Amino acid sequence: MAESRWTQSMLLDFYGELLTEKQRECFDLHYNEDLSLSEIAEQLGISRQGVWDNIRRAESAMLEFEEKTGLIRRAERTKRALETIRKQAEEIGTLTRGRAHDIARDILDEIEGLEE
Repeated sequence: MAESRWTQSMLLDFYGELLTEKQRECFDLHYNEDLSLSEIAEQLGISRQGVWDNIRRAESAMLEFEEKTGLIRRAERTKRALETIRKQAEEIGTLTRGRAHDIARDILDEIEGLEE
């Protein structure tokens, strides 16, 4: 999995509750709030090294969780599959009338409900 800000944010969204409060807070402040290690250290009253250690431990733990569970990978696959189904249902809706058109619309409504 590529180590981008998006990836870090997804890791925190999926696995953040499994971290210690300090790990979660340091990780969130660094990746989501874009604070420097010094800024986080000052805000939390700990050393820069303490912040760095918490971020690295959090990242390591969350990557291990993802490796074991694959939740983010599955969510990404599901999202891509829903987008494909959406496009196909939209096409069916434009090509048909009557009951087939209504079913295509129902499918699109269901997909929309899943994405909320």
